[in-house]
Amino acid sequence: MQYRSGRARRAVVIAVLGAAVLGATPPAFADPAATGPSVAVGSAQPPAAPRSLGLEGARNARDIGGYSTADGGVVRSGVVFRTDALDRLTPRDLAQLESSNVTVVDDLRTTYERALAPDRLPAGADGHWYDVLGQSPITTLVDMPAAYRAFVTGPGANEAFSAVLHDIAESDGAVIYHCSAGKDRTGWATAVLLTVLGVPRETVNADYLLSNTYRGADPEHPGLDGVDQAWLDSAFDTAVATYGSFDAYVSEGLKLSDGDITKLKSRLLD
Repeated sequence: MQYRSGRARRAVVIAVLGAAVLGATPPAFADPAATGPSVAVGSAQPPAAPRSLGLEGARNARDIGGYSTADGGVVRSGVVFRTDALDRLTPRDLAQLESSNVTVVDDLRTTYERALAPDRLPAGADGHWYDVLGQSPITTLVDMPAAYRAFVTGPGANEAFSAVLHDIAESDGAVIYHCSAGKDRTGWATAVLLTVLGVPRETVNADYLLSNTYRGADPEHPGLDGVDQAWLDSAFDTAVATYGSFDAYVSEGLKLSDGDITKLKSRLLD
């Protein structure tokens, strides 16, 4: 990605705003529905199965497995993990992820976030960088609804989320994707993935809102440390408004073919 005029000023602004803007715990940064025809509906599933990975250095690290799809499938556990930044992982955390056969780690943060809090990767894992918001206007970083809309329309965002989904489809091992707080960019990536797999919207919403639980945010007033259902709805709304349907967002925006979706379902559904 190219940073031209204003690069230094942008770095200073992001560094000053830091956790207050993006919801991360210092020194890291963190990261926002119209229903398309493929979005399933149904009763939200309570998080009965343990979702937390129990990592000492990443409190919002979770397994996305265990959710049921509208047609009776179940998302496999131990294949895809959503997390916050990995810069504080302990030796025990790293050993746990290595034993879980994590082979790919996809980082959705900006270059400045990465510089301030570089990932610690488990042995044998390849790290990939897919910057979701680095090419968006600086104002996007101080306006959460705008950030969530930029997850769909921002320059480079579709390419970043598409790359994560393709990595999941093609990987032979477990995949981690993360941002800084593991709630916004990571939240949208998870919402898209679960929806593509056929998980009902109510369950997708419930998984998204679990960030408030794991990050200790007040669900009624989550502030920048938590998440708000309206933010996720705005991303779904933007996808439908921009592409006409969620299916079209997936095929035209994210460039996932029918074959790619088949691979995802084959890897992740029982």
